[in-house]
Amino acid sequence: MTTSLPDRDLAREFPFLTAEHDAFRLQVRERLAACVLPDADAWEERRRVGAEGWKALGAAGLLEIGHTGEDFLRSAVLLEELGASGYAGIRAAVGVHAYMALSYILMFGSAEQQAAHLPPAYRGERVTALAISEPDAGSDLRDLRTYAAPKGDGGDEGFVLDGHKSYVANGTGAGLLVVLARTRLPAPGSGPERGLTGASMLLVDAESPGITRCPQPMLGWRSADLATITFQGVELPAHSLLGRRDRALTQLMRALDFERLVAGLLAVGGARHTLRLVDAHVRSRRIKGVPLGTHQSVRHRLAELYGEFDMVRRYAYHAAWLHTRGELDTRTASVLKLRATELALSAAQVCSQLHGAQGYLEDSAAARVHRDATAGTIAAGASELMRDMIYEAH
Repeated sequence: MTTSLPDRDLAREFPFLTAEHDAFRLQVRERLAACVLPDADAWEERRRVGAEGWKALGAAGLLEIGHTGEDFLRSAVLLEELGASGYAGIRAAVGVHAYMALSYILMFGSAEQQAAHLPPAYRGERVTALAISEPDAGSDLRDLRTYAAPKGDGGDEGFVLDGHKSYVANGTGAGLLVVLARTRLPAPGSGPERGLTGASMLLVDAESPGITRCPQPMLGWRSADLATITFQGVELPAHSLLGRRDRALTQLMRALDFERLVAGLLAVGGARHTLRLVDAHVRSRRIKGVPLGTHQSVRHRLAELYGEFDMVRRYAYHAAWLHTRGELDTRTASVLKLRATELALSAAQVCSQLHGAQGYLEDSAAARVHRDATAGTIAAGASELMRDMIYEAH
C-alpha cells in the first residue's frame, strides 16, 4: 500500500503560491501542536477554549493574519492547518474570532473602532463573537426580531438593544459581540417580504448590564462555546454602530461570502485530518490476517474520497486566490462551502463505519470527527441554502 495523502508542496501545484507558503504551513503546524493540541481534550470537556489558550494563539501570531490581498493566501494555509487539527470546535472558535467577527470591523469599522478593538483581539486578550442567528431567523433573516431602538436623532445619542440570539460561537467567553439588529422597525403589515431592510451591525461590550448568556451545548463542536444571548434594555453609545445605519444587508452580502470561504477552507483541513485518520486505521487493522485497506471494496470507497479531496482542495485555493484579487463571488463561495463541508461529512461517515464499534465509542477520534462534521454542513449557511444560491447564480 502506498501513502494515500502525501503532504505535497502547494507551491508546485499553484502558480500563486511560493515556497514561503509551504514554510509557513510547517510553522503553523508546529505552533498549533505547541499551543492547541496539548489542551484540546481539556477544552472539549470544558466546552470552550481556555483564556490562556487564546493568549498563546495570539502570542504565536495565529490570530493576526491578513484578511485581504496577497496576505490572505497565508490565511488560507493557516485555516487549512487549523481545520486539520482534528478539533472542529476549536477551529470554529478561532475562525469566528479571528476571521468572521473581526472581518466586520476590518471591512466596515472606523479607524477609531479598529484601533480600540483589533489589537486586544489579535493578542487573544479579548475574544470576539458574531451574534446574527435567532431562534426564528437563521438561514432566513427576514424574521429578525432583535431591535436596537435609536435614541435622539437617528441614533446620534445611542441605542437601546433588546432581543435574543442563538448558536453564538464563543458566546459565554467573548468580551466583544458583533450583533445584527434592526435599527428601524418595518411598516405595520409589511409582512416577511420586507426583507432585511432597516438593520445594522453593532459592536456590543459583552459585559454590559442587561446581557444574559447561557451555554447552548451541541452534539459536536464542543469547544466552540455555543451560547444563547439575551439583550434586555442594553444601553449602547452612538459609536457602537458599525458602518452606516440600516446598511446591514449590504454588509452581510459581502461578509457572508468571506465567511463561507473561511468555512470551506476549514472544512478542507477537517476532511484531510479525517482521511488520514481512516487511512492509518485501514493500514493497521487486520481482517482475516491482512490489512483492512487491501480489500477492494474499502480501497474503492476511499479512492473516491481521495479524488474528491484533491478537487475540492484545489477549488478552495482557487477561491482564496480570487479573494486576494477582490473577485470572490457568491457562487464560488457557496460551491466551496457546500462541497468542502459535504466532503468532510462523507469522509467522517466512512471513517466511523470502517472503525466499526470502536468508531462509535464516544471518546474516540472517529466519533468526534463524525459528530463535528455534521455541524459544518449547517453553520454559515446550510447545504440546502447553498444549493439554492448556486442554482440562482446560474
